[in-house]
Amino acid sequence: MKAKATLKQIAKELGVSVSTVSKALNDSPEISEQTKVKIKEYAKLKNYKPNVIGLNLKNRKTKTIGVIIPNILNSFFAKVFSGIEKVADKKGYNVITCISNESLEKEIHTLEMLSNGTIDGFILSVSEEAQKLQDYSHFSAIINDGTPIVMFDRIADEVECDKVVVDDFDSALNSTQHLIDLGCVNIALISSVDNLSVGKLRADGYLKALKDNNIPVNEKIILRTDSEDDMKAKIDAIFDNKIDAIFALDENDSVAALRISLKKGFRVPEDISIIGFADGILASRRLSPSLTTVSQHGIEIGEVAAKRLIERLEEKEGETTDYETIVIKTKLKERESTRKK
Repeated sequence: MKAKATLKQIAKELGVSVSTVSKALNDSPEISEQTKVKIKEYAKLKNYKPNVIGLNLKNRKTKTIGVIIPNILNSFFAKVFSGIEKVADKKGYNVITCISNESLEKEIHTLEMLSNGTIDGFILSVSEEAQKLQDYSHFSAIINDGTPIVMFDRIADEVECDKVVVDDFDSALNSTQHLIDLGCVNIALISSVDNLSVGKLRADGYLKALKDNNIPVNEKIILRTDSEDDMKAKIDAIFDNKIDAIFALDENDSVAALRISLKKGFRVPEDISIIGFADGILASRRLSPSLTTVSQHGIEIGEVAAKRLIERLEEKEGETTDYETIVIKTKLKERESTRKK
């Protein structure tokens, strides 16, 4: 996606005044048809878009934040949104929320639509398709045009902007180490998010814990997939091997691991201890036994992301601060699915 041109840039390139460009784009009778055509064609070429609600007025702000989340059914994103809205409301900002549905095309369309004068800045988590294709140019284009972005959870290292993440690698390493400290040595890994940045970091943390403890990697008990459907289709094979623990990298993975363990007659936690990345009610309260989880602190992530964006939006001219990546520490919440030390 190309960066949008401004009236001033178009005027400079064509050697006319900003007023002439504005009048031509608004079909003013004061401007000749030949000049109108020339300016309109150039504006289209340079991706110029008129500001639909008149925000070209100096220092005018919408006091509105655009939030783009990949999946509305994920309880983690719902918690993040709750945190964003809490801070935004306190600071006098409105929030517009859109769902990318993991689609790169929809993500681009939403950015383009809302950056046309509707919002002051974005808080977003990158779509699955964008991460799979490693296509992040649309974010850079928006930032280069002067609209700030704060990324959370799924981020793009290549994009220079503020970011709020959890310590995915360290928390996975520590969770696996916790299972090892319980006496587990045949620790299965189950992931349906291997195409996402968070999934890769969590898997790397698991592997590092095995290496640190001189436990050989057994590929037969490692299931790394890109979707919930693929994970569910292949998870049964894990149980054909000797396992005494499962580390699940997503809430759906965690629930599937527990349910299938019980279905196959294993006692949890006596036979198999299970830890999962999860923030939802389903994993913590509605399952029996209740699941030991890595809490991602979704509400806190949302609050921190909103505070960071508003701080940047309210910076005075010439006071631009460096971009920062804020790391939120996770917490292991021990429940019934893991043995006690």
